[in-house]
Amino acid sequence: MLKLSRHIESNSTDPFDIIIIGGGITGAAVAYTASSMGYKTALFEKNDYGGATSAATSKLIHGGLRYLANFELGLVRESLRERLILGNIAPNFVYPLPFLFPIYGGIFNILKMQVGLNLYDILSFDKSKTWDKSKALQNHTSYNSIETTKIEPNIVTENLQQSLLFYDYQSIAPERLTLAFLKSAVQKGAVISNYAKVESFIQNQNRIEGVVVRDLIHQTEKEFKAKIIVNCAGTWADEILKKVSEQSSTAHKVKRSEGIHIITKKIAENHVVSLQTKSGKHLMIMPWRNHSIIGTTDKEYLGEPDQYKVSKQGIDELLTEVNEHYKVKLTYADVQFAYGGLRPLIDNPSENSYNASRKFELYDHAKVNLNGLITVEGGKYTTSRHLAHEVLKLIQKKWQVTMQKDKTAKNYLYGCEIPNITQFLTSQHQKYDAHFNPKTVEYISKNYGTQSDIIFQLAQENEAWKEQLTDDGEILAEVVYAIQFESTKTLCDILLRRTGIGTLGKPTPEIIDKITDLTSKMLHWSTEETTRNQQQIQNYYTMPFENVN
Repeated sequence: MLKLSRHIESNSTDPFDIIIIGGGITGAAVAYTASSMGYKTALFEKNDYGGATSAATSKLIHGGLRYLANFELGLVRESLRERLILGNIAPNFVYPLPFLFPIYGGIFNILKMQVGLNLYDILSFDKSKTWDKSKALQNHTSYNSIETTKIEPNIVTENLQQSLLFYDYQSIAPERLTLAFLKSAVQKGAVISNYAKVESFIQNQNRIEGVVVRDLIHQTEKEFKAKIIVNCAGTWADEILKKVSEQSSTAHKVKRSEGIHIITKKIAENHVVSLQTKSGKHLMIMPWRNHSIIGTTDKEYLGEPDQYKVSKQGIDELLTEVNEHYKVKLTYADVQFAYGGLRPLIDNPSENSYNASRKFELYDHAKVNLNGLITVEGGKYTTSRHLAHEVLKLIQKKWQVTMQKDKTAKNYLYGCEIPNITQFLTSQHQKYDAHFNPKTVEYISKNYGTQSDIIFQLAQENEAWKEQLTDDGEILAEVVYAIQFESTKTLCDILLRRTGIGTLGKPTPEIIDKITDLTSKMLHWSTEETTRNQQQIQNYYTMPFENVN
């Protein structure tokens, strides 16, 4: 039974082959790939795993249809290949999702979309070659205007010509999918630590030899040495480079793009409604947990990344756009929850954030006479596994060793070892429906995969932990599991990343109190620590929602 422990709390400071800075999906994938190849690997994350950009996605695993407009055929094909791989290796997290794209205006718009989707189908020629046949995707289909309004009655009908329906995947819990990569890395021997901030580099003239890490829980520091450091800090990548003494030689800047999503009551059917705004951008209404996620914005952010938060202005702008292009009219009071994050993009002055490429680049600082450091720039969630492959390819080239075979595309992630998801869920219902709400069985089985039996066992051992906390069936035993097995340190970790109890909006005070009491006892919090955690969760839900009833 795998348990995530914080390596920084151990006494070991043995040299590593590879140290990774950043525990989002990029760092998690690099840690998994490196440890799979037998390299002694450590990962340090200054906050919680997957707690920033990786938790602020549209919850999609997609090929990037709109990138075809920029003629980025290579990026789209790479994304479609990785879409297939994630559907294979994480079957409990990734599911086919239909997208309805209404087309307005003249024949040019129709032809442009038809050509684009025909090309999308061609580039995803292997989309039916899934391990589990229920994950196979179909080619796109078209519907006339009358058929379109029957499929989605709330589409604006003025100048509606037709619609196209195509498929990508939905990632039901990106935070837990990121965690699955990290667990897979630990299973292969990696050591990882959250709340472990890299304060500085250990530098010997023109070589980086290690890092000084502060344990933010106990406020202690340790030194860790490695042959090479990989900067996977994403939005904070350039902030990490400021810690290098020769700053002039590492003067890299990340372009940061803000992406906001709002969650409302369900206002569309069980497909994505993909709308094109007057400015030429795309807006999506996506089904999720019997609600609608609406997003995303794409606006350059010029402030300090640590100071970022969702603004009321950003929410209002998103509401204005959806109200202009959809019959259901929403107000600020309809927003049950909003979340946002910053995408790290390659800084190209000639591109705005919306048009900026989602490709990634690897920068070896040896080019500027600073050895032992690689920085990852750009990238997107869907292609993170391939990005990690390229990182290891570069490292092994630098070390002048033969490239080891990367088997991460051929093996299930930890907890995802499910050849047939339909059979697995049927089996879980047969085992547990007599003891739990079927919604609970469905939710936990999908979100915890082959590890879900542990949660059901915990709940059966303690009747109080069976208590249902959300409409889709989450129970208190998930909190216990998160604390015992998943390196949970704060209430925010539990409510927003290990579980989904707080991701649809602020839970009731009774639920927060119940989780706080249980967590404080299990983690032996002092009164001060309990109060601090309560304040953090209150602050998280305070802005910009103070005017919402």
